[in-house]
Amino acid sequence: MNKFWIILGHTFMTRIKTKSFIISTVITLLLIVGLVNIQSIIETFSSKEDDEVAVIDYSNELYDPLSQSMNQSSEEVKLSEYDGSEEEAKQAVKDETYQALIVLDMNEQQLPEAIYYANNISEIGNQAAIQQHIQQLKVTYATTQADIDTETLANINAPVQFETVALDKSAKTSDELNQARGIVYIMLFLLYMAVITYGNMIATDVATEKSSRVMEILVSSASPVTHMFAKIIGTAFVGLTQISLFLIVGYTLITTKQDELTEGIFSTFGIGDTSVSVYIYAIVFFILGYLLYATLAAMLGSLVSRIEDVQQLIMPMIFLVMIAFFIAIFGLSVPESNLVKITSFIPFFAPMIMFLRVGMLDIPVWEIALSIGILVATITLLAIVGARVYKGGVLMYGKSNSLKDFKKALALSKKE
Repeated sequence: MNKFWIILGHTFMTRIKTKSFIISTVITLLLIVGLVNIQSIIETFSSKEDDEVAVIDYSNELYDPLSQSMNQSSEEVKLSEYDGSEEEAKQAVKDETYQALIVLDMNEQQLPEAIYYANNISEIGNQAAIQQHIQQLKVTYATTQADIDTETLANINAPVQFETVALDKSAKTSDELNQARGIVYIMLFLLYMAVITYGNMIATDVATEKSSRVMEILVSSASPVTHMFAKIIGTAFVGLTQISLFLIVGYTLITTKQDELTEGIFSTFGIGDTSVSVYIYAIVFFILGYLLYATLAAMLGSLVSRIEDVQQLIMPMIFLVMIAFFIAIFGLSVPESNLVKITSFIPFFAPMIMFLRVGMLDIPVWEIALSIGILVATITLLAIVGARVYKGGVLMYGKSNSLKDFKKALALSKKE
């Protein structure tokens, strides 16, 4: 047991001191800070001090109501009536004195029309907002000409009352679904990245040690099975350290800016109160998902003796993770589909997809227990088979990039 902890500690300390670990951690933390402050960043780069739009009103009656309408809205556009000629106003826009120029007039039906001049019309934010307000003016003028009561028109244009009621009393409300969506998104992304990153790390470590002949020394002092699980758990602690750091920083930033985030762009992710059970299931499925793929990665890594062969051999494992991730993303919009339900019981898909169902739906406990049971059984079976393959695989050298080498590794393990 002492040898297990020595290998585990060596794996952890070696990985945590690497430049790749430090650089990736710093970059990810900066990305988290940027995402949490994305609303402020967008506003900083999108807002301009001279965000002023010149207006020439040939009708002499449209500027005032348009200006009042813009002021009453939350649009950050400042209208300024221009006294000079149209050509002078265009030149002022070219000189960037104004962001844009709007020329207002009445058409033959005595309804508002406008021409929008700007140096670059690809920035359609202000343009679309101004167009919407002019459209409202047109409706007002058209309503007056047709002698239609304004209140009647408002009732016609008012959104239809459409209420959703779940007949199943245990079904989650739209607010609860929205709250759960955030943690589901985060869990799916973390598990996807953890499996690919740390699974590849385990396989690469094993192949590196074999290529440098260090493996021969290690297996002479500790059994291959001890070495395999020490690698898996040691790398798990590396991942736990990194992910915990991400979650602590992210949670701290989100908590301090909760009001801003829930009212801004992060409202889509449902940052709010989420059931404690969802977090518990997130931890359970994350650990089970990691153990499943980490064991598989260690087993596959033991079959190759050259680092350049690692990617080719673990590619099927990466495809499984990608398929699970894509099904889960699909399931976020239709969590009750048969595809999502069936795949939530398939071991290699269950960590992501069953957690998706747990977070988004109110499913029977027996289904969750069955999925976890299948996962645990699969991990146990994979650990038993993987230990034997690893035991024989670490002694295999030469070009090995085919899954047919499983048979050879099993045969070698029986001779030990």
